[in-house]
Amino acid sequence: MRLRAWIGAAALSGGAIAAYLTVVHYAHTSPICTSGGCEKVQHSRYAEAGGIPVAVLGLAAYVCVLLTAAVRGVPAALAGAVMALAGAAFSGYLLWAQLARIHAICQWCVGNDVVIAVVAVLCVVRVLTEPDSA
Repeated sequence: MRLRAWIGAAALSGGAIAAYLTVVHYAHTSPICTSGGCEKVQHSRYAEAGGIPVAVLGLAAYVCVLLTAAVRGVPAALAGAVMALAGAAFSGYLLWAQLARIHAICQWCVGNDVVIAVVAVLCVVRVLTEPDSA
């Protein structure tokens, strides 16, 4: 249970970042940023995937991981790990885009990268340690 609580707490943290960036997107404002690169990143072509803001995709992913953390058992653990690992991979791609294509760093995005990496590690540990019984 303790591991699932940590996953839930981390997913809530990441969800808060994603929710903030979602609000910023739909309010057509600039995120609070000390690095100066957030606005450039948020207005780049990489800020959307298939017309959907990546912040919305991240928020949905964090909600899904949070829901899997609320359920005991291997299937929930596996679902959470798959979602978290996919999110970490996508965040890695977006970090590459910031560095190689946009030439700007968004501190909110980097914060998300750290959180999703932590969530992914915790979810993999859960898969490896989750008992078979409900």
